[in-house]
Amino acid sequence: MTDQREVAIVRWPGQGPVAERFAELLAAYHLQTEAEKGEPVADVDGLPDRYRAEILDPRAAFARDVVLVASIGDTAVGCLVVTAPAGGRSEVKRLWTDPAFRGRGVASGLVGAALVHAAESGVGTVRLSVWRWRVDAIALYERLGFTAVESWEERDQLVCMEKAL
Repeated sequence: MTDQREVAIVRWPGQGPVAERFAELLAAYHLQTEAEKGEPVADVDGLPDRYRAEILDPRAAFARDVVLVASIGDTAVGCLVVTAPAGGRSEVKRLWTDPAFRGRGVASGLVGAALVHAAESGVGTVRLSVWRWRVDAIALYERLGFTAVESWEERDQLVCMEKAL
């Protein structure tokens, strides 16, 4: 039987199991991303330093940002980071839903909460970048009102998107 409990979104969970689970979700995100880029690594130790630092000390890595964690019951199942406002904009980063919990509105709930937070913070635009091959994520962002814009990224294969609030 499928668990149909509601998805709850909380800001940075602080300490304890949910905070630990956030690091696990980040690790899964980065490991999957490296594999999709054709550069698979066996574990967190093989990740580039900047990604490994996020996993090992997310509190420090995202000290200025807002971390959102989605839970179903007592299980943290997804995450997203909203960067601190700069120049009237914030950025959505690290959106990830545990594959076992996809299709339950976790990602759209996280993005929706991020947009509310950004609007409450006085941000005029939310932007993000997403790998071109993540077509489901791109479709989600488009459904939520994001549009593709000229890239601000130097990395090839990234689609840059924005949404005015």
